[in-house]
Parts: sequence; structure tokens; C-alpha cells
Amino acid sequence: MNLLTVENISKSYGERVLFNDLSFGINKGQKIALIAKNGTGKTSILNIMSGLDSPDSGQVNYRKGIRVSFLDQEPDLDPNLTVEQTIFASDNEILKVINAYEKALQNSEDADAYQTAFEAMERFNAWDFETLYKQILFKLKLDDLDANVGLLSGGQKKRLALADALINKPDLLVLDEPTNHLDLEMIEWLEEYFARENMSLFMVTHDRYFLERVCNEIIELENGQLYPYKGNYSYYLEKREARIEQESVEQHKSERLFKKELEWMRKQPKARTTKSKSRIDDFSTIKEKASQRRQEHEVQLEINMDRVGSKILELNKLVKSYPNKPILDKFDYNFTKGERIGIIGKNGTGKSTFLNIVTGSDQPDSGKVVVGETIKFGYYTQKGIDIKEGQKVIDVIRDFGDFIPLKKGRQISAQQLLERFLFDRKKQYDFVDKLSGGERKRLYLCTILIQNPNFLILDEPTNDLDIVTLNVLESFLLDFPGCLIVVSHDRYFMDKIVDHLFIFRGNAVIEDFPGNYSDFRTYEDSKVLEDREEKANIKEVAAGKKEEKQSNSKNKLSYLEQKEYNNLERDIKKLEAKKVKVQDKFADSSLTGQDIDKLSIDLKEVNDAIDAKTERWFELSAQIEE
Repeated sequence: MNLLTVENISKSYGERVLFNDLSFGINKGQKIALIAKNGTGKTSILNIMSGLDSPDSGQVNYRKGIRVSFLDQEPDLDPNLTVEQTIFASDNEILKVINAYEKALQNSEDADAYQTAFEAMERFNAWDFETLYKQILFKLKLDDLDANVGLLSGGQKKRLALADALINKPDLLVLDEPTNHLDLEMIEWLEEYFARENMSLFMVTHDRYFLERVCNEIIELENGQLYPYKGNYSYYLEKREARIEQESVEQHKSERLFKKELEWMRKQPKARTTKSKSRIDDFSTIKEKASQRRQEHEVQLEINMDRVGSKILELNKLVKSYPNKPILDKFDYNFTKGERIGIIGKNGTGKSTFLNIVTGSDQPDSGKVVVGETIKFGYYTQKGIDIKEGQKVIDVIRDFGDFIPLKKGRQISAQQLLERFLFDRKKQYDFVDKLSGGERKRLYLCTILIQNPNFLILDEPTNDLDIVTLNVLESFLLDFPGCLIVVSHDRYFMDKIVDHLFIFRGNAVIEDFPGNYSDFRTYEDSKVLEDREEKANIKEVAAGKKEEKQSNSKNKLSYLEQKEYNNLERDIKKLEAKKVKVQDKFADSSLTGQDIDKLSIDLKEVNDAIDAKTERWFELSAQIEE
């Protein structure tokens, strides 16, 4: 079933043409990703689809009656509402039923209103939906439902907008960089959610593992043309490579044909027959095809950075905390030459604070940071670049340097560096305020690299960068001979770049893991499996002992003791089942702090009862064995 059709849309800004006559459709069950370079029109296409912008020509047609949700990079939320009010402000009928029920609970003296609301909850089967939306908010770390939207951070607003889109359960969900501002745990949960839910998706994302695990079709926008690939990211890479090879063969044929036609044209035939005139008319088309060139940007640099001494960076017993939030607790680490460390952890565990302390823009509560005399940091922060009015792209980078020295006396100029990071000569003389968000991030990256640091620190460098730029950045970093610290939720990027990880667990717990992200996930999954197997073995051994004891003679117990012994076994089983039920309740994302305290007390009471009855059971068992 077709949900949406985009027909022959075009868009340009002044002389800059983004795309012409683009057409595609979205059918039920499709999970499509749009891939393109920054600045080539991805966000414009999404804005046209959502109605935030209109095409110069063409149209977008939706199937009548379908429900569509959009997630923008910069969500437009009412700052005067709370988190919960934002959720209930949607047109979803079930949410309105839940909202009416919660209001009826607050006014319990009105029995009629409560009965009406209760019956509506039953009629719409809204109980499960209420649990679902609270679980989504919990998974996206939006626990405080009364928090004012105007006081939320940019990341929290993006997560709230994502939650709102998911909760509405649309027929079609359109997403612009959905994994930005999500930590790794949230991203993996979102992947599972999309795999489980029968939801049609159209998205722009640079997260290649997300593309691999979620999408079943990829559309590439290149040089104003759309190329569809009916598969995930691996399939796309394979078929794209085949397409490029075919284009290369056709390009070679076009060049040979052009040479032949050019030679014929130079002879300037006097007899202009109908056939020769047609051949002359075709010459311009042949010339255009022959002059096309693919711009492949492979970065292979032998950087001649400043010499690194024996002392690089020493972190001695660092302590840092905020009220009720410890970040570092006597953290020690000595960096060696060429180290490439990735940092992962949930949002709010102190990753950016750690980088700020390392670079001196923040101070520890105690401990010392000792930086080697030869170390020159290059620090890419999430803040981005400060734009000066009227500045051109080339002027911005020349404010930081004119070239990077290479080995054997060579160098790469500011212009050449910009070209490697996909700013052609024409683009270099554009005004910075005309750049897209992703292009500004790319320019900011170039201002860091032109300073030729020997210790690079990158805080979420992949946010807002397109896949083409990410490939360029990865190639550059693989050639980079200095030390590297990267904070990123891009698992593909981390796997390719880093050697080992700092795992920020929260509460000042930091683990040093020897491997990349995939190694870490394999290790974590194996630990979970081992824990399950160990618990299963313990239960099996206990069950075996119980059967053995039951088979032994019980004549040494009195009648009342024998009865107590049998009852104890039954009681312990019931208590174990009750314990499991109480533990399962902790997974409910709608729990308040008061609910958690009550459950903790219940769990302790159950454990105490199990211990007491188990101890008595052992006493009676000992009498049997005597």
C-alpha cells in the first residue's frame, strides 16, 4: 500500500540548484534512509515532505487518512508546557482518554467522571498504551514528567520530540538524524523498537550500524539524481561500488567517443546534410558526458606533526563531583605514544567534563593533570564554530593556519585541506552563514586540523556529518600519528578508529577495556549469558539436592516436624515466585521514587522470609540425615 508519493520536486536558492525533478514513493512496511552529502538538499527534502517548505515545482501526495509524524533536528516545542503536557497535546485519541483518566484520578470525589474515564480506558484498551508511553519516556531518560520544556537542554528536547513521535504510533514516521543526542543504550533500544514495531520509516541518519540494522532500502542523492538500493547498508555499499565501476566503464567509452567526434568536428565538413547536422547537435551531449568526473576524496597524508616527547599526558588521582553526582574518584592514567582511546557511557556520566579537565578548560576538585611540554591539543567540542558576520569559508580556516606540514618538506595548504573535506574552490568563497549545519561542523573540524595538533580530542565529532564526510574523517584519523581521544555514540566510527575504551558507568566508575566497541558488546553479552548459566546451574544443583533428600527416610522427624518440613518446601517455592514478581516490577518505567522505595522494602521482607524458612528447612534436613 502506497503511503506517500513525491513527484518531480525541484528546489533551488538563487543560482544554487539543489535538485531537479526528483520522484520517489514510500510503501507500507518500508524503512528507507536517504543518504547524501551535507548541503545537497536532504533536509530540504524532509521539510518539503513535512510541509515546512514548498518545492519550486512538483508535489507531495499523501494517502488519505494516514497518520504521519515528523522529527526535526531542531524540534519546535511549546516551552510553556511540561513533558507530560507535550505528550498529551497530540491528536492521538487514546492519549486523550488516558489524560482524562489521570485527571479523574486527581478528582476522585467525582464518581461519575471517574466511572466514565475508567470505561473509556477499558473500551480503548488504553492500559497497555499507558504503560508503553511511560516506558518510552523512561528509556529516553525523560523521567520527570512535570519538567518544563523551556528548561530542557537541546538534547532533552530532541528526545522528547522523538518520544512524542513514537508514542503517536504513526503510519509513517519521518526522522532527521534520530540518533543525535542519544547515548549508545538508547540507540540500541531504538533499533530493537523499530525492528519490533510494524512502522514505516523515512529517515536521514549518518549512523551506519543503525542503517545496517533498521533499514530495508536506501536512496542515495548524488549530483542531483536519486539511486535506490533495495537492501541495508552493507547491500548499499556493495551495489554502489558496482554502480561506480559501471559508470567508470561508461565514462571511458564517452571519452573515446568524444575524441572521435571532436576529430570529426575539426574537419568542418562542408556538406551539412540532415545526418551531419544531427551529429553536430549530439556533440554537445557527448562532450558533457565525457567531461564528467567523479570526485573521490581519499585522504592519505604523512603528517609531519611536532615531535612528541617521552611525557605525554599524566592524570594523577583526579577527583571531580557535582552535588549528588560523582564524576571522577582518584582516577589515574598515563598516556603513551599513539594511543587511540574511545569513551562511551550514558548521557550525564561525565564524559565531556572529563575532556574539559584534560584540556584545562575545567579544573578537578583534587588531583593533577600533567601535560608534556611538546603536547599541542586539538579540541573539537560540541559547541561548534563561532561565526563572524561576512566571513567566507577560506577566511575562517586561514585565521587558524595556512598549511599543514607533511614529511619530506611537502605541505598541504588551507585550500587543499578544505578540498579534501569536500569544500570545492567555489564553495571556499561562499559566506559561512550560507552553509548548512553539517557543513559548518565540517568547517569547524578543518579549523582544528589546520593547527596541526599532536593530541586530538574529539567530542561527538560525527553529529551532523554526512556519511561521505565521515569516511573522509576516518581516513584522516587512520593516518594521524598522534594521540587520540574520541567521545562518540557512532559505533561504526569507534570500531574503525580506536584501540581501547574508557567505559563511564556513572557514579565515578570508569573501566579501561582493551578493545573496540564491538569487542565490548561481545564481552558484555557473554557476561550476561554466563550470569544466566550460573543461576541456572545453581537452581539445578539445589533441585537435585532437594530430590535426594526427599527420597531419604523421613521417619526421624515427628509427625508435626514432618508436616512442617513439607510445608516449608511449599512456602519457599511460593516466596521464590513472589520474589521474582517483585523484581520484575522494578522494570516498570512508570515507577516513582516512592514506588521504588516500597518495592525495595517488599523485596527485603521476602528475602528475609526466604532466609528464615530456608534455615529451618536445613535444620530439619539435618535431622533426617542423622
